[in-house]
Order: sequence, then structure tokens, then C-alpha cells
Amino acid sequence: MEAATSSGRLVGLPPVVGAGTRVLVLGSFPGAASLAARQYYGHARNQFWPILAALWPQHPLPDRGHYAARCDWLLARGLGLWDVYAACERQGSLDASIRNARVNDFAGLRAHAPRLAAIAHNGGESFRHAAAVRASLGQGDGAAIASLRLPSTSPANASWSLDRKLQAWGETLAAFGLITN
Repeated sequence: MEAATSSGRLVGLPPVVGAGTRVLVLGSFPGAASLAARQYYGHARNQFWPILAALWPQHPLPDRGHYAARCDWLLARGLGLWDVYAACERQGSLDASIRNARVNDFAGLRAHAPRLAAIAHNGGESFRHAAAVRASLGQGDGAAIASLRLPSTSPANASWSLDRKLQAWGETLAAFGLITN
């Protein structure tokens, strides 16, 4: 069951961030399967979790049924999760169907993620808000926050192969010290 208000608006998921978060993966809004499971990237065909498992093979990914452990696994590696939109109206799961969206309040995020160095936008809809997200985050201690557009891990993004996505995601996480060879 999707989380919805009495007005039929869908409500997103809380951020997964911590003091050690260096890169925040920012999606647009959870799909229907993710909302039903109350888990980021909960659709069985979304490539988010398989990509990260391939990038960190020395650290086994907890099973799908252990979502809290998966979140801890991400945080231990300096990666956080959130979405651009806090709430919206939408039929189905496609970004193109999002209507009357309310953007999340990013201003307070730096207090929870003081080491944040980059926002990795998971797809184009998230990246449309890159400038506004960076502006609301401020520059904190003077360190600029990079904004990067990554290929969407959604099953709807069939134009990118898994190998191409893996390479793009790997290069980004390596650039911020989350993957070492």
C-alpha cells in the first residue's frame, strides 16, 4: 500500500543520512513498489542495489528483507539516500506522471551530513533541481558541493546497459573516495 494523505497525495520516504555521508544519492520520488515496501529502490528490477553490490564486492549486501541493514551498509560506506520531492500526486511510477510536487526541505541536511561533498542525482528528473538543491544546502564550511547527473537505475531507463550504468556510478563514487582500488 502506498503512503498517501487523505487528499490522495503520496508521501515520500525519510532521508538515509549520517555524519559520515559524503555522497547523497538523490532520486526524484519513490516508485509504487518502493512506497509499498517503504524502502528506497524497492522495485525488484531497479538496478540501484545490484550496482552498489557490484561496486563493493568485498562488503556483502544484506538481503532485500533486511532494509535497515541495507541502509546501515550504505551509511558505513559514506553514501546517503533521499529524493527531490517530499510529496506529490502520481498515477503509476513514472517521473513524467508526477504532478503538484512539493520539494523536500534540504536546508537542514548539512547538520545531519556535515561531510557532504556531492549530490549524485539518480536520473534527469532529480537533476532538473540540481541548482536549487545546492543553493538550499549552502556551502557550509566553504566546501563546494558537487552536483552530478548519473544514469537512472530505474527499469524504465533501458537505453543504458547495466555495464554502462555500473561504470558511471563507479567513476562517481571513486571520485569522492567511496571506492578504492
